[in-house]
Amino acid sequence: MAALTDVIYLDNNATSKVAPEVVEAMMPAFTALYGNASSMHTFGGQMSHDISRGREQVAQLLNAHPEEIIFTSCGTEADNSAWYSATETQPEKRHLITTKVEHSAVLAYGHYFEDKGYEVTWLGVDSQGRIDLDELERAIRPDTALVSMMYANNETGTVFPIEKVAQIVKSHGVQLHVDAVQAVGKEVIDLQKLPIDYLALSGHKLHAPKGIGVLYLRRGTRFRPYLKGGHQERGRRAGTENVPYIIGLGKACELAGANIEDERTRVAALRDRLQQGLLAAIPNCKVNGDQEHRLPNTLNISFEAVEGEALLLQLDQYHICASSGSACTSGSLEPSHVLRAMGVPFNFAHGSVRFSLSRYNTREEIERVIEVMPGIVRYLREISPFASFLKK
Repeated sequence: MAALTDVIYLDNNATSKVAPEVVEAMMPAFTALYGNASSMHTFGGQMSHDISRGREQVAQLLNAHPEEIIFTSCGTEADNSAWYSATETQPEKRHLITTKVEHSAVLAYGHYFEDKGYEVTWLGVDSQGRIDLDELERAIRPDTALVSMMYANNETGTVFPIEKVAQIVKSHGVQLHVDAVQAVGKEVIDLQKLPIDYLALSGHKLHAPKGIGVLYLRRGTRFRPYLKGGHQERGRRAGTENVPYIIGLGKACELAGANIEDERTRVAALRDRLQQGLLAAIPNCKVNGDQEHRLPNTLNISFEAVEGEALLLQLDQYHICASSGSACTSGSLEPSHVLRAMGVPFNFAHGSVRFSLSRYNTREEIERVIEVMPGIVRYLREISPFASFLKK
């Protein structure tokens, strides 16, 4: 196994390194300060103070009110909670709207509601992964309970026009849920200006640990808790609070706010250098997604007549971590649902790789990827059954 210092980690949309400052902030809650925040004694009360501080730090990053922050176990729970609440508080409304390129946390829940008898409208995207705002407006009906849309796509990095989406949705008096798991810490999100009812984020995408997330709930929005039990989170999410991870998420949000300009400039420049280097050195490859409106850290690129999984295995030999846009690793021979929705040709979609950077990546790492990728692609094409096609 490669030493951690040897690894070039470019899979940050899957998960990110826990920041050293986050680990340091969390440690006392694992050791000396281990009380239950719901206890009456002072020892437990200290934990309640730490939870409040974490809530304030998350709220500050989103420009929200602390009481609008509900801690969850992950982004999936936050997404599911939003759908659950919107339908439970509006039982007379049996129509939901989302897109064909959502994360599985939303896709699976959408299909679940279809099985329950709801009608779900699945909005399409164009070849760059962009939604049609006119299609969205036409889809909204008097019985629409919720519009659910991601802020930015986890595979391509394409950023949706959420401000315009919110204007359309709210003009019809419909609730809006935004899965912002990939966008928080990379895009400036101001919930004082965006009329969003529910927003989901996940700690492990912004250098906090796995196992902690947030559901933002706008003040005044009717709510039914997904988890029922104790009084925690003002009765909106039962279960003993995960105090160390809440502390960690709060610190990670503080760091994200301080580093967001670095994400949008230096990290974006590294992403662009990687893109330019690969396009210049490797024929028959293409970038997937909207290159103008895209997360600063994400590059999804397809190599014709190459299997994405084979590329990843070869990259791993050089201790380079990335991910594939193909779902083959789950036993399917179909490319990812996102690339299929975009109409990416099959021979390109199967050879897609997602590189997702973070503030911990360096120029030297990017140059190393540019150095080794042409040889990997050339080798795989030589042994590919499509090799003769490429030579024509």
